[in-house]
Amino acid sequence: IQYIALSWDGIKYSFVLLVLTSNDKYPCVTYHWVHFLDCIIGVKNIKKKRMNKSHAVIVSFARTPISKFQGGLSHLTAPQLGAAAIQGAIARLSPDTKPKIVEAYLGNVLSAGIGQAPCRQAVLGAGLPESTICTTINKVCASGMKSIMLAAQTIEANVHNTSDPISILAGGMESMSNTPHYLPTSRTGTSLGHAKLVDGIIHDGLWDPYGDVHMGNCAEKCAAEYNISREDQDRYAIESYNRARDAIESGAFDDEIIPVEGPKKRGKSNDPPDMISVDEEPTSVKLEKLPKLRAAFQKDGTVTAGNASSINDGASAFIIMGEEQAISMGLTPLARIRSYADAEGAPDQFTTAPASAVPIAVERAGMSLQDIEYHEINEAFSVVAMANSMILNLDMNKVNVLGGAVSLGHPIGMSGA
Repeated sequence: IQYIALSWDGIKYSFVLLVLTSNDKYPCVTYHWVHFLDCIIGVKNIKKKRMNKSHAVIVSFARTPISKFQGGLSHLTAPQLGAAAIQGAIARLSPDTKPKIVEAYLGNVLSAGIGQAPCRQAVLGAGLPESTICTTINKVCASGMKSIMLAAQTIEANVHNTSDPISILAGGMESMSNTPHYLPTSRTGTSLGHAKLVDGIIHDGLWDPYGDVHMGNCAEKCAAEYNISREDQDRYAIESYNRARDAIESGAFDDEIIPVEGPKKRGKSNDPPDMISVDEEPTSVKLEKLPKLRAAFQKDGTVTAGNASSINDGASAFIIMGEEQAISMGLTPLARIRSYADAEGAPDQFTTAPASAVPIAVERAGMSLQDIEYHEINEAFSVVAMANSMILNLDMNKVNVLGGAVSLGHPIGMSGA
């Protein structure tokens, strides 16, 4: 017996006993409904369900371009960006091989001002049925990745308990350009003097509420602990930009990105809007200026606006289903989700949390770090990718080979996906 639980079913006036047992081949959940009048003589009703684990696979995906802050996608809300990505992922499946999407998980961090249930807005905006189950995920920079993990778990656990071909939607979306400022005293009133506006991006996305410091200060602490200099971080950032530019030029992102309509042209309402199909951030920076930038978070610090990630807008979407169901429909899985892992530590040490999660995920996949050909580590700051690579002893030539958040951009709720 691996797990046992007892609860009260007030509708059936019964105790519900749940028992999870397993052997090497057949895990099994057994539910026992025990009517309170029959408790003395034993179990009245027993139901058994076998859990057949199905590998989760990705059958389609799409993302919008990542635009600059107040750039080409700033006229769209996060749910509108999410809807565009969802439509793109669905459109890549042929009409005969489109599994029913029954549930959706979408990451979104800066939700203030965009209305109720951002995930549901995106799903319905993409034209999916109102019966689609929707959940918005906020795990800050890992929101999009956690959404994919939850989708995989839903498939593996056969939560929807059906043999019909179904799929789960996962991804992330963020419009940092549309995040409002807050006026905390607006409800209680300001008796005299000025009222302070609070930046929603910083307050809800980039601020450590425990140490009451900016995430950049945590990055400074990491740089000091691992003896990573300003020059090292600048060199890493420049390499990230060069890799991203090379990736764009070589067409490495062409099969990811779906074009999105830009804003209407002023004074030219009859002209069609430009289509945005390329990430805006990588080519917007003059690399020779990076070493000349001032430290952003502390005097004589090492973290700057140039070697940290930028503020951006974008969305991504994946369609995930069971491998056997995908193959039975004639779909060719693009990738199998082998494993996943979470790890937590002290809030001001979020910078090195990936180094705790990676070995767990690798072990669960039955692999070793040496088996991994490429690594992607979120470049919230250059020092994050550098420190985790040091801890895990990774070959930097295999880390973020197409650039990362420093160069491509970091729409918080999207980045993990």
